[in-house]
Amino acid sequence: MTSFTKTLPQNEASIYTSPDHAIADINPLMYGGFTEHMGRCIYGGIYDPTNTNNLIDEHGFRTDVIDCMKELQVPVVRYPGGNFVATYQWQDGVGPREKRPKRPELAWLGTESNQFGTDEFMLWCEKVGAEPYLALNMGTGTLADALAWLEYCNSEQDTYYANMRRANGHEKPYKVKYWALGNEIWGPWQVEQDTKEHYAKKAHQWGKALKLLDPSITLILCGKNGHSDWDRYVLQESMQWIDMHSIHMYTYGKEHCENVTSPKAAERAIEMTSAMIDLARCDFDYEGFMSGHIDTSAKKLTRPTICFDEWNVWDPSRAPGDKGAEQLYDLSDALAVAVWLNVFVRQAKHIGMATIAQSVNVISPLMTTERGVVKQTTYWPLLLFSKYMRGKSLATHVCSAAYEGNTFPSWLASTMDLPLLDVSAALSDDGWVNLAVVNISETEAMSTTLPEVTGPVQTFVIGGKGSHIRDSNQEGAESVTIRESCWDGRGKFTFEEHSFTLLRWKLKACRVRLI
Repeated sequence: MTSFTKTLPQNEASIYTSPDHAIADINPLMYGGFTEHMGRCIYGGIYDPTNTNNLIDEHGFRTDVIDCMKELQVPVVRYPGGNFVATYQWQDGVGPREKRPKRPELAWLGTESNQFGTDEFMLWCEKVGAEPYLALNMGTGTLADALAWLEYCNSEQDTYYANMRRANGHEKPYKVKYWALGNEIWGPWQVEQDTKEHYAKKAHQWGKALKLLDPSITLILCGKNGHSDWDRYVLQESMQWIDMHSIHMYTYGKEHCENVTSPKAAERAIEMTSAMIDLARCDFDYEGFMSGHIDTSAKKLTRPTICFDEWNVWDPSRAPGDKGAEQLYDLSDALAVAVWLNVFVRQAKHIGMATIAQSVNVISPLMTTERGVVKQTTYWPLLLFSKYMRGKSLATHVCSAAYEGNTFPSWLASTMDLPLLDVSAALSDDGWVNLAVVNISETEAMSTTLPEVTGPVQTFVIGGKGSHIRDSNQEGAESVTIRESCWDGRGKFTFEEHSFTLLRWKLKACRVRLI
């Protein structure tokens, strides 16, 4: 949560935060990833068995990609889609590879070889150190298919699909916790697009059956963008069995400030989705009261959270989805990703999970080549956030001038504050205050009064003086990285133009209370 006071451009900026003002725990699942059978994400991305440059392990997994995922401390990875999942038959991707059928792939109009499937994904997650998160096919798939996949992954019983897993060499169940009830069912690009009324009824019945088979799982409802009637309706009609509500959003802008402020639309979507969750809970409780059946179990007292399981900067004109969506990111995009992550930290109370779309090659911070991996500009804010912005989210107050130009979406300017300094703060469990600041101004550095700090202060900067907003990283020429230095904590701090800065200082004495 960040409050804002707008000042005149000539006035000096200030930021206030305090370790005493913790507002919510930051869920580590906020830094999740996503791998879809799309473009070069799976084949040539995480799985590249024909690579001849000593970059794969005995399973054909790219070891350089695994190392990057470990460096980012990715806690959870969504799979296998995305739009791909609407025609995916999970049974095609298990068992001996030579017996796996090739299938037409209708989401991106390709051919799916099924050489990488459930068991390979589980092994890859184990190597990365991430939990698997599976999306169910609610397009061409059936409830029987979904129950079979859950049984294959999680059951310890002496039953058909559990025994199929054992026959495929995996005695112990995978215990997959996170399961999505479809993907973007509302979209006209989907195979088996559905109405909100029919989907809500179907999701309720699927949820009931899946939790009969395994009550321990976490179910994620298919939402839209967080501010639609689809979101409202499916929440109100499917509340009983779900644990999270999924929303998706991609942001971009042709001009720098339009691009960097665009993620603020996600902040408004989170606020609106949170209100719709509360509305659905109120309706659910009222109906129970009127019928005389009030569920006072611990489950129903738990408030569902938001699963933001597709988010990123994406300009489809620069990276068309049907051409593999390999977007070359620049410094402006890196700053936009930092604003996205600031949004999640500020809204930590409502976020149960967030997974960037996607983790490798497809609108991704990582791009593979035959010779290695390129860390795009957007990799570096992800690294700083995942490494340091953990623990508790802190309330902050910002005084600065505001951006007043064009926005995407157009309603953003009249709906949200757009300070030139976009800020979040966190208190780590080991007593470090972490202050994340994006100076979105393309041309102006900002001298800023900060809260009292105990120097020395670790300083990490991406972009800023000497850089250009269109700087990018390519193989053999990575111009955008992290500059690290130390500040004594005295006086004002200057946030350089078009930069992301992370300041860290250790508390001498730490006391925290939630407000």
